[in-house]
Amino acid sequence: MHSMVRVHNLGASLQFYCEGLGQREVRRQDVPEGKFTLVFLAADDSPEAEIELTFNWDSARDYGSACNFGHLAFRVEDIYTTCARLQSMGYTVHRPPRDGHMAFVRSPDLISIELLQDGHLPPREPWASMPNTGTW
Repeated sequence: MHSMVRVHNLGASLQFYCEGLGQREVRRQDVPEGKFTLVFLAADDSPEAEIELTFNWDSARDYGSACNFGHLAFRVEDIYTTCARLQSMGYTVHRPPRDGHMAFVRSPDLISIELLQDGHLPPREPWASMPNTGTW
């Protein structure tokens, strides 16, 4: 039904997932008595697969590097365009799409995000010769 990730900055996370990855907000629930907000996102082409962003108000809790979470995967129409858009937004493409098929970035809360090309594109510069950066 959905995967949940905790986020520290709801605005930054919405910008990443919606503007950067093409998700849209499908519903939101503010729970004042529990001091949290749940935001559910989905892609137009697969609305049944949702991501739940959990924002705990005023939380300074360290969620860690998120490596133990694994990753979320998104199918994209053009991996090169998606990676360029995310770079222009200030995100690092940690595993560039050298093969025209797969890349990794990290969300503002360090969740590993796998980008998978719908189909396969031929290798293209500057991506084809870019090295990996950091951890993903």
